[in-house]
Amino acid sequence: MSVKKEASGRRSIQVEVEVPGSAQSAVARRSAEAQLRTLIAKFAPAHLRLLGAMRRWLRKRLPTAHEVVYEYHNLGAVVISFSPNDHGYEGVLGIRADANGVKLYFNQGKELPDPAKLLQGSGRQTRSIDVEGASTLARPAVASLIDEAIARNPVPFEGAGRGSVVIRPASPKKRR
Repeated sequence: MSVKKEASGRRSIQVEVEVPGSAQSAVARRSAEAQLRTLIAKFAPAHLRLLGAMRRWLRKRLPTAHEVVYEYHNLGAVVISFSPNDHGYEGVLGIRADANGVKLYFNQGKELPDPAKLLQGSGRQTRSIDVEGASTLARPAVASLIDEAIARNPVPFEGAGRGSVVIRPASPKKRR
């Protein structure tokens, strides 16, 4: 908190607000958000709108989640992991945006019941869904997958507070 005296003789108080349960200051959050905007600025406007809508929807569903952001230069992609802490690998859900579109990833997707056969991929654990629009997240089959993924996550989310936005540095290119 700082107190400033204006030219008129009035005092103004400037307060930096920190959300209870969050270790990230408002200034740090704004800085991380600005870095994220820079990382995703290269995508098409439709992809940017969809990415923003997905972040808002997932933030509403998981208000204490930490958004851990990774940029993959070699793939031209940005991944945002929604995690109970600042370790992205413990995230339950992730958003991947690249020039081809936006996908919703389920970290433990291989284990999820998927009667509608929506999950794509053949990796050891991760599965994804192509997201055509923000309404995709509200579809009952998708909402059920999201609920089940959150319920099965081995690391619980905090009951109160607000998660942070963490930008992880891009990994250096591997030498041949």
